[in-house]
Amino acid sequence: MNIYVYLDESGSIHKNSNTKYFAVGGYFVFGEDRNKVTSRYKKINKDIKDSKNIPLDKEIKSYDMTYLEKIEIFNSIQDIDTFYGCVKIFEKAAMRKEVIESNIFFNYAVKLVFKDCIIPLLNLSQLNENIEFIVSVDNRNIRVGDLNNLETYLKTEFCLENFEFKITYYDSSTNYGVQLADLVVNTFYNSYKDRNIVRKVLPALKGKNFRISLFPGHKIKGRIQKIEYNSNENI
Repeated sequence: MNIYVYLDESGSIHKNSNTKYFAVGGYFVFGEDRNKVTSRYKKINKDIKDSKNIPLDKEIKSYDMTYLEKIEIFNSIQDIDTFYGCVKIFEKAAMRKEVIESNIFFNYAVKLVFKDCIIPLLNLSQLNENIEFIVSVDNRNIRVGDLNNLETYLKTEFCLENFEFKITYYDSSTNYGVQLADLVVNTFYNSYKDRNIVRKVLPALKGKNFRISLFPGHKIKGRIQKIEYNSNENI
């Protein structure tokens, strides 16, 4: 079975950054719903660009969108059967040591996204086949020499499970899935950084479609029940 995961980050984990929070996340989706999600996002993205006379080849970041535009996007995709937002929020003040190597920490953060926000929702007892996570990641903060590290790291961390990982890095300006991941992770990052930024967006989000985990600890917001594959949430 293939599960498609799209990831980005918000904030900065670097020791010289004054931001209070750091977040890694985005969304995951099953099978052909992957194309349904990106096509709906792409259509609204084009409508926004047309209305603002923005060139089609120019990327619109989440902070460039109005709250109504964000709500329109979320409303169009959050009821697609197997769309699930997944975000890990890091409270930097609670961390006792500074992060020296941000790329290494990013790998650790991605592992926690899988461990706390994705895998707990999978009803593994219903699955009789290996799972391959096909992961698309924004490449903006990844050094060339680190491109293979995340895939090797995840395969090692989950070596006792029937999981495979395939990691591909993209320039977000050319990948609509990664752009949507930016919107998801930035929305929940801002809910901690400054809730006023997204206070009009958050009420439009449905808890069944999102799972947010706060670090340190295991506080979870949003969905806690496992995905039932024989219900309306079909793969």
